[in-house]
Amino acid sequence: MDWILYVFFGLNIVYLLIYSLASLRRKPSQLPASPHQKQIVVLIPAYHEDAVIFECVQSCLNQTYPSDRFDTVVISDGMHPQTNAALSTRPVRLVEVHFKESTKAKALNAAMNAIDRDYDIAVVLDADNIIPPTFLADINNLFANPAVEVAQAHRVAKNVNNHIAYLDAVSEEINNTIFRLGHARLGMSAALIGSGMAFNYRLFRETMANIHAVGGFDRELELTLLYQGKRFHYLPDTHVLDEKIQNHNDFSRQRRRWMSAQWHYSMIFTYFLLKAIRAHRWDFCDKLYQQFSLPRLLLIGFTFLIAAGWSFISISHSLKWWGLFLLLAAALLIAIPRRYYTRRMVLAVTALPYTFLTMALNIFKLRGANKKFIHTAHRATEKK
Repeated sequence: MDWILYVFFGLNIVYLLIYSLASLRRKPSQLPASPHQKQIVVLIPAYHEDAVIFECVQSCLNQTYPSDRFDTVVISDGMHPQTNAALSTRPVRLVEVHFKESTKAKALNAAMNAIDRDYDIAVVLDADNIIPPTFLADINNLFANPAVEVAQAHRVAKNVNNHIAYLDAVSEEINNTIFRLGHARLGMSAALIGSGMAFNYRLFRETMANIHAVGGFDRELELTLLYQGKRFHYLPDTHVLDEKIQNHNDFSRQRRRWMSAQWHYSMIFTYFLLKAIRAHRWDFCDKLYQQFSLPRLLLIGFTFLIAAGWSFISISHSLKWWGLFLLLAAALLIAIPRRYYTRRMVLAVTALPYTFLTMALNIFKLRGANKKFIHTAHRATEKK
C-alpha cells in the first residue's frame, strides 16, 4: 500500500513540477494590434450579485475598444428590482431570468437566446470581476488569428484583505502558472477557469446549448471542446480581477463544489478516453488526467502527514516521502509569483492546517454536491 500511494502521489507531483518548470521558458513576443475590430458580446451572469455588479459593469463600459463594436449583457437572476432599474439606465443589455433552480449554464443560454444576434466573440465574466480598459482590445488582437477559437485571460486577486483571501490568491496564481502558462509554453491547451474566457461566438453558442451542468459548467465545457480537438490559448498579460474567498465557510463550500465537479466529470468523460487516444487528442487526455489528480491542498497535507508518520516508524522509509515533499515544495515555490513572497504569506501559511482539514472532510460530503447549485456570495471588499 505504501508503494501504491507513493507512485500515485509521485505521478501527481512530477506532473506539477514539469509544468511549473515549463513556465520559466522564454516569453513569446507581444501580439500585434489588429486593424479590424470584431463584434464582441460580454456576458455577465449575476445571481444575487447586487453588491458587486456595478463595479464590473463600469469596467466594461470603460473599455478603449470602440463602443459600437461590443455589447455588455447582464443576466440578472434574483437581484433586487432597484438594482435592475439602475442597470437599465446604463448602456447595457439587461436580461432578467427566473429559474426554479439557477445555474450559470442556464443563465448564459437564456441570454444568448434573448439577444438573438450573431457576434464574432463571446466573453464570459463573473459579476465580481473587473477588467482593465484594454481587455477587449487584447482579446480582439488574439482572435485576429483565425485559428484562435478559445482563450483564457489571466485571473488575479482583487482582494487579499485576510489570510484566507491571501492563500486563495496564491492558489490561483499557482494554477495560472502550472495549468495555463506552463501548458501553453509546452504547446498544450491552457485550462479554463469559469470567467475571463473568450470564445468564437458561434462555437460557444452551439456548444453551450448542450451543456446542462448544475455545478462546474466550465469543466463540462472544457472537456467537450477538448474532445472536439479545440485548443485553448492563454493571455498571461491580460488580467481579470476576481474576488477571493474571505472565510473558511465559503472556502469549504467552494472547494466542495469544485471537488464534486472534478469527480463527476472524470466519471462521465472517461468513456471517451480510448477514442481520444486513437485520435491523438492529447489535450483531452491531459485534462482528464487532471480530473483524476488529487487536489493540491490534499496533496500537500497527505504527503506531509505520510512522511511525518513514517519518520516515527522508520527513517529509511520516510526518506522517499520527504523527497516527494521537497519536489512538491519546489514545484509550488517556482509557480508562485515573486510579488507574493512577503511576510503576509508566511502569516497566511498558518491557516493551511485548518484549510487542509476542511478539504479532507469535504471528501465525505461530495455526494449530491454536483446536483445542486452552490453559490459563493460576493461582497464589496477592501483591496489591500
